[in-house]
Amino acid sequence: MNVLFVSAECAPFAKTGGLGDVSAALPRYLGARGHDVRVVIPFYARVREKHRGFRPVLEDLSVQLGAKRVVFSVFEANLPDSRVPVYFVHCPALYGRKSIYTSDPDEHLRFAVLQWAALKICQFLRFSPDVVHCNDWQTALLPLMLRTVFQWDRLFARTRTVLTLHNVAHQGSFGAHVVPDTGLAEASDKLHQDQLAEGRVNFLLTGIMYADVVTTVSPTYAREIQTPEHGVGLDSFLRARSDVLFGILNGIDEDVWSPERDTLIPARFSADDLSGKERCKQALTSKFGLPYHPRAPIFGIVSRLAWQKGFDLMSEVLPHVLARHDAQVIVLGQGEPRYEDLFSRLAHAMPHKVAFYRGFSENLAHLIEAGSDFFLMPSRYEPCGLNQMYSLRYGTPPIVHQTGGLADTVKLWRGPGSGGTGIVFTHFDAKGLLWAMEYALEIFGDRARFRELQRNGMREDLGWDHRVGQYEDLYRQLIGR
Repeated sequence: MNVLFVSAECAPFAKTGGLGDVSAALPRYLGARGHDVRVVIPFYARVREKHRGFRPVLEDLSVQLGAKRVVFSVFEANLPDSRVPVYFVHCPALYGRKSIYTSDPDEHLRFAVLQWAALKICQFLRFSPDVVHCNDWQTALLPLMLRTVFQWDRLFARTRTVLTLHNVAHQGSFGAHVVPDTGLAEASDKLHQDQLAEGRVNFLLTGIMYADVVTTVSPTYAREIQTPEHGVGLDSFLRARSDVLFGILNGIDEDVWSPERDTLIPARFSADDLSGKERCKQALTSKFGLPYHPRAPIFGIVSRLAWQKGFDLMSEVLPHVLARHDAQVIVLGQGEPRYEDLFSRLAHAMPHKVAFYRGFSENLAHLIEAGSDFFLMPSRYEPCGLNQMYSLRYGTPPIVHQTGGLADTVKLWRGPGSGGTGIVFTHFDAKGLLWAMEYALEIFGDRARFRELQRNGMREDLGWDHRVGQYEDLYRQLIGR
């Protein structure tokens, strides 16, 4: 099959979270199975600064969007460890900024151009996609574009569209005045008319309305977003499309996240030989300036510091747990100032128990996954989540709230022989998290039980091999239909 995969992110070139990982792993695994997969992303300034080896493909292409004529070029590089080409849309006026996402007044234009450029690339390269796979609001106009302004081109006569919702909270909602900048002014009668009358346009809703298939990143999240509690205003539209709405769990790239092969950790280990994990714990405490206590569990956190991730609960629970128990917390992340301040204050008040690194480091992320004893991820909601799966793979049982992909990937430990892989609490409140952390401390105190819990998680099938087959089946059904 010919698959055009369009995304705002693709690791290692551009990544702020799980979208970047998935946009690399899924095309790579599809390509390895013999499909002709092409990825299109913006040529951000950070990509040009950090990576080399780009090949020019197309020069001085242009697109007229309303009163704006945008000129761009296209460069190419392969996804690492694959033959999958990634096409980079080079337009410094739009993408030559410090960050991938901005609050600038032309944010709508930046991603409208990406979508037009993706289809223009197909035209110039004579690439006829069987499937255009869109991701989140930044590419959600593509289904409508193919049904309207590109309908004339026989290159796309058989093309079908898949829209994956990685997080429905991010919708790309703008004032209706941006419609000419999308190039869809002549098709404005196809946009949601009630919203237009209210003076706004929602990119993600447009994609939900017109994609042939809508997927999201876990079965539980697919059910949750059809409810008012989790649908963020789109639940009625998602219910209306429930017959073509599917939840497919993300996988993890086990070429990158594997304690047996990881080159970023000081010692390798496996479910059969966990001795290297203790050396990773020693290295982790040394790196963060904490004393090493073999019998004191480390609770690791690698996260965007945001309301969604449950840090309100941590502000109530962590001081209590750390005051009563011999335990440590190591945090890697940045985000909302109130949560950065929370961990800064805890690290200052308890310098032997808490360490906080503001920012992100791939090396430190791997070290925390490998060296921690438990991984804290009590998200309010979580479409899929990858860190809990990394943690399972590294023998670091996750502590999670029962929601979204966390509910689909972590099984509550109920004792020996239960097959449990982590600690799962049902009610999103401080009592729930406190119970989960104290239960973890209890299990950690029994070495045999803790080892069984670790090994259960490490032996889970978390890779993309099974997941990619589900996407293949979906594509084939879609093309056949």
